[in-house]
Amino acid sequence: MKTKMPKTEEEWKKKLNKEEYSILREKGTEAPFTGKLLHNKDDGDYTCAACGAKLFSSEAKFDSGTGWPSFDEPMNNENVELLEDNSLGMSRTEVVCKNCGSHLGHLFNDGPTKTGERYCINSACLRFKKK
Repeated sequence: MKTKMPKTEEEWKKKLNKEEYSILREKGTEAPFTGKLLHNKDDGDYTCAACGAKLFSSEAKFDSGTGWPSFDEPMNNENVELLEDNSLGMSRTEVVCKNCGSHLGHLFNDGPTKTGERYCINSACLRFKKK
């Protein structure tokens, strides 16, 4: 297992903008249908906005109609960690960058593809590298 990046919260605040910090470090969420990558259809890779770890491929992206970028599987399971999340009075699976420990979104088992999974990820947590 990889070790989390040893940054202080002050270092994260300098690296990330206010929205990114709120979502990635404080487990916030962006408003639905507002993310810059929601409608992106280019071929390429989605990486962690905090540390650059490769997370998802454009080949796994689909339109879930939920308002957030959705993927049916990670590009590299070594870079994604799944954690139990019982916040807000519900039971969910949190998706975290294994490299830096940043919150990315949640995993749901209601995806329309062969995996049956929907990784619901905040755009602010992602960078896109076009192929």
